[in-house]
Amino acid sequence: MNTKLFDHTILKADATKAEVIKICEEAKKYNFMSVCVNSYYTKLVAKELQGSDVKTCTVVGFPLGQMSTAAKASETELAVKDGADEIDMVINVGALKDQDYEVVLEDIKAVKKACGQALLKVIIETCLLTEEEKKKACELSKEAGADFVKTSTGFSTGGAKAEDVALMRACVGEEMGVKASGGIRNKETAEEMIKAGANRLGTSATIAICE
Repeated sequence: MNTKLFDHTILKADATKAEVIKICEEAKKYNFMSVCVNSYYTKLVAKELQGSDVKTCTVVGFPLGQMSTAAKASETELAVKDGADEIDMVINVGALKDQDYEVVLEDIKAVKKACGQALLKVIIETCLLTEEEKKKACELSKEAGADFVKTSTGFSTGGAKAEDVALMRACVGEEMGVKASGGIRNKETAEEMIKAGANRLGTSATIAICE
């Protein structure tokens, strides 16, 4: 399996410096696409990955998404300044459900602007959405200029499902990426997500899947 499909992830609240450094070492060894962390560890990860082609990925507005747009944009700016190459932001799910689409759109646009040259992935949290809401979240992400849509934080009521990945791929077409994340713990599930249209996978079980 192509190791560049994987964002090697450590987002738990009790992640220690030693654990994050270990994840970075593993990512370099296996040549994963990125190491995905909370913003506190952005600077450390960027330093540990220096000289490799593994990217630094930072989550923003994580895991609930209901921070102010200004807070998300500021968090993004700081992460990029600290060395983030990629940003995974969480949408405002409540605003989407209220059909306040302008709020959701402007939220993503503000983070996209704050990204500068960094890649933007938009976490839509599929487990909380109806089919129509999933489609709308993808449309708004595309309109806002995001690079990827992503299924899940892995911290809500459910994770990635192949049918959601297929729906998201159908919505965004080939010009955007689709990242499946949450609950991907074995090779079979990973392959199912790729077959459904995912071109990036976020998991903490990356090594188990690859081996």
